[in-house]
Amino acid sequence: MTTPIPQTTPDEKAAPAQPKPSILNLGRKEMLALVAELGEPPYRAEQLWRSIYHECKTSFADMTNLAKGFRASLEERFSIDPFTPALHLHSRDGSTDKALFRMADGEMIETVLMRYEPDAHRKRRRTACVSTQAGCALGCTFCATGQQGFRRQLTTGEIVGQVLYVARIAQAEDNALIASRAIAQGEVSGITNVVFMGMGEPFANYDNTMKAIRVLNDGQGMNIGARHITVSTVGLVPQILKFADEPFQVNLAVSLHAPDDETRSVTMPINRRYPVATLIDACRRYVEKTDRRVFFEYVLLAGQNDSAAQAHKLGALLRGMLCHVNLIPVNPTEKGSYRRPVQARSLEFQTVLLTYGVPSTVRIEKGIDISAGCGQLRARVLDQAEATASA
Repeated sequence: MTTPIPQTTPDEKAAPAQPKPSILNLGRKEMLALVAELGEPPYRAEQLWRSIYHECKTSFADMTNLAKGFRASLEERFSIDPFTPALHLHSRDGSTDKALFRMADGEMIETVLMRYEPDAHRKRRRTACVSTQAGCALGCTFCATGQQGFRRQLTTGEIVGQVLYVARIAQAEDNALIASRAIAQGEVSGITNVVFMGMGEPFANYDNTMKAIRVLNDGQGMNIGARHITVSTVGLVPQILKFADEPFQVNLAVSLHAPDDETRSVTMPINRRYPVATLIDACRRYVEKTDRRVFFEYVLLAGQNDSAAQAHKLGALLRGMLCHVNLIPVNPTEKGSYRRPVQARSLEFQTVLLTYGVPSTVRIEKGIDISAGCGQLRARVLDQAEATASA
């Protein structure tokens, strides 16, 4: 029996066109295969790669080093940016930008650009903080993203696209500084660092995160040094051990936030699966295999995990390990109950750690006025939309 083909009437609307896939999802080998499929010589893949990742082009039409027919074929099959900027905010002090992106399916993610001026010890730096998931399934109670729940994984292109977006901003800033003779051509910095500390758990999207790192680290593209890339995890033990076997020297940051199971389980449900002792054992094994330090993130929550007694516990737990602790006074969320400790309390905590030989830094907060904390801008926009809809 033959099924009749439905006939469309003139009044029926055609289905909306599906968005073209982003070319940012292709790795080196995949791009080489694409070029061969389109009948172009292999060197075109190198030209295309550099146009996207080194020159940060936003359209195929602007890649004038490529043949016109090749550009037309690329335009027909692919897009470059895999999302649309929905909102872009600048902090009052000019040090921080935050962008909210809307994906083709309507999901939203955030990216932060942080600027650090040169000083006696370090050159000018620009750090991109990127997301790896839309939402997060791990439910850390002090985190705005964790309060929103998990939506979906990001593709490699959606991860890399965030860095490209802020790289174009950095490129424009460098050009302006050169034009004003504030810096010389050789002092151009672009994006110097990338931290996977935005929305989501990078190790829960392991393959796409690693593929994105390979693209960012590529010497013919964005050329961001492996030691200038940091991946943060809440403590997924199997992935930490797997990460120790990766061929690149990328930094590992572990969100610890408490020195014992009782305290950590209150704010981080993942601790019930991988308790503190198991997590610290994995971190020590990581150090033994890689000879690289672990960066422990410790968000200071007033009255929850910031006492001198807890600082002593943390010092004893980490004593002798090749590590560094980043103490981060919490950036409060509207729906959260946690508050940041006074500065003296944070400094006291740091002093206790020093007595155990554990180095630490009290992180300088950036972008509080633009909801720069993980997931905060998305939450704010969604809350405003909900309030408008119910008005």
